[in-house]
Amino acid sequence: MAPLSLFLSSSFISSPQSRQILRINPIKIKPTISLALRPQNLPTIKSIHKNSNDPPPVSVTPKWESVLSTAASLYPIYVTGGAIVACLKPSTFSWFVQRGPISYTLSLGFIMLVMGLTLELNDLLNLFMKRPISILFGCLAQYTIMPASAAILSKLLHLSPAASVGLILLGCCPGGTASNVVTLIAQGDVPLSIVMTVCTTLGAVLVTPLLTKVLAGTYVPVDAAKLSISTLQIVVAPILLGSCLQKIFPSSVKLITPFSPLLAVLFSVLLACSVFSENVGLLKSSFASLPSGMSPLLYAKEILSGEIGAIMFSVLLLHFVGFLVGYLSAAISGFKEPQRRSISIEVGMQNSSLGVVLATSHFASPMVALPAALSAVIMNIMGSSLGFFWRYIDPSNPDRQSAPQE
Repeated sequence: MAPLSLFLSSSFISSPQSRQILRINPIKIKPTISLALRPQNLPTIKSIHKNSNDPPPVSVTPKWESVLSTAASLYPIYVTGGAIVACLKPSTFSWFVQRGPISYTLSLGFIMLVMGLTLELNDLLNLFMKRPISILFGCLAQYTIMPASAAILSKLLHLSPAASVGLILLGCCPGGTASNVVTLIAQGDVPLSIVMTVCTTLGAVLVTPLLTKVLAGTYVPVDAAKLSISTLQIVVAPILLGSCLQKIFPSSVKLITPFSPLLAVLFSVLLACSVFSENVGLLKSSFASLPSGMSPLLYAKEILSGEIGAIMFSVLLLHFVGFLVGYLSAAISGFKEPQRRSISIEVGMQNSSLGVVLATSHFASPMVALPAALSAVIMNIMGSSLGFFWRYIDPSNPDRQSAPQE
């Protein structure tokens, strides 16, 4: 999902030195780097005071900014809670649903604008020039593994045409920026994750419509030109606008940047849960038709055998394949463990908000948007679980390393 790289991008791309924590000794100064980031070739820190033994000034992040960034990182909890509310009381989101798809489009545009406000294109370009192989490999994996998996799963599970189009559209979306936070938790390569997210998002204006047309055109007519225009309007244009505003009005943007991640997170939750609430009726009718007194195993089997259950199962499998094949492909290609984790998480986590907006804007059936809406919940639970699992496995273990790629 789109908002969560905002805090990370400003921390890891724009000014990596701003997050250093200094341990001052009486004789000399030794920089101690947080586990969240281990930059190479750190610059020498010199005192600006006359006495060379005096400590240099240290920029301390205000406590309220730390609280905001922590609140923004709890996105999986928010979206899970929102999904529960949507199930219990769908009318909670009716005010937003009734104004769709315009409300969906404006919300995603706002999320992308906020992303652009914290994005410095020069820093992005410099990082791309330093690490082209890993970035290009990750982008290629994103736009091959997930679309192909979605097309194969839709056939194997015999999904309806509308559900097949929705799953394929989800698979053709760019990487979601919730992956940046999960990569940080998993001790992966965070800068690589951020750049991959931005590159696949900018490339979505051409790649997503083209792949959707090729893979889903056999089910329903797909207008690739209109999909491309929509992606340009609601994704690329707001990102570029935000980046320009950040460059032209840096002081003003700096004042609102601390609030941006949390606002974007809340809009993402609202967007995903609103679409989910539209399909709650279908979910409840599927469950209500089952007889009472069944064993849990038979109950689960009956649910999965229905159309809604098949869609839920297909979304779960799609993300599982993305995580697994993304990691294996990076391992086979010889990347180190931090890069493997980053590529795995980036491939497995999609921009489900974009899938929701494109589905509601260009397809009549609400079933097309259901895979992306379900993905917002399933993907974040799976990704967060994987991130916490990797958190306790040291990626620097020599036994798990391969030769460096760059």
